[in-house]
Amino acid sequence: MGLLEGQRALVTGGASGIGRATARRMAEEGARVAVVDIDADGARAVADEIGASAHHADVSSPEELQAAVEAAAAAMGGLSVVFNNAGVGNLSPLHEWDPDEWDRLVRVNLTGVFLGFRAAIPLMRASGGGAIVSTSSISGTRPAAGEAPYAAAKAGVAAITASAALEYGPAIRVNAVAPGMIRTALTEPLLQFIPHERERFEQSTPMARIGEPEDVADVVVFLCSPMARFVTGQTVVVDGGLTLHGSGVDGILRQLFPGPS
Repeated sequence: MGLLEGQRALVTGGASGIGRATARRMAEEGARVAVVDIDADGARAVADEIGASAHHADVSSPEELQAAVEAAAAAMGGLSVVFNNAGVGNLSPLHEWDPDEWDRLVRVNLTGVFLGFRAAIPLMRASGGGAIVSTSSISGTRPAAGEAPYAAAKAGVAAITASAALEYGPAIRVNAVAPGMIRTALTEPLLQFIPHERERFEQSTPMARIGEPEDVADVVVFLCSPMARFVTGQTVVVDGGLTLHGSGVDGILRQLFPGPS
């Protein structure tokens, strides 16, 4: 029997990266899965691969996410596990952020998590409770220069996680994961643009490698499973030890934006 046998799980940002890896692992562990993503074709491809349902939604849209969560719960016959994972990133000196881009990062990375809670919790209560995990980041625990809106949003995810754990326990456990440098569509362009940083990350990480989406997926599955039955309100760092040395992308801003900033 799998760790999530009989669970009905929803994954946002499930079309790629950590979301895709987690949707796969949840299905392998016996859960029925709903894949939610703004990339409708990508969501469908993952869903077809694992026998899940696919739902299109921009997580920053209350109406779209509400409709997707309700449709997913209807397709699965309830909702007991949620992984609020969808996110976006960018880098810029603080005073040069375009307000619209600042708003986009905060809206997707933080408000999207709030909207996930808002849509899912009534359905989870109706199904008897369960577990929610959200994606924070080491940028929320050890910010680097250039990450202001992203870091602020990810720190906010840790805070909303703690608040929700206080509000919804014991029926619903609420935790977060804080990934480090993980090889995804979000990080690969950065590593390609500054190729020497790949070696630096490998050398400065005690586990001597860049993380894979499956490294985070396994922790998410654990947090959603009965094995984590006495764990709630926590943000679990999954970074191979990278932040033992400092922030995750320290020094990259000056490479991308040389000179006074």
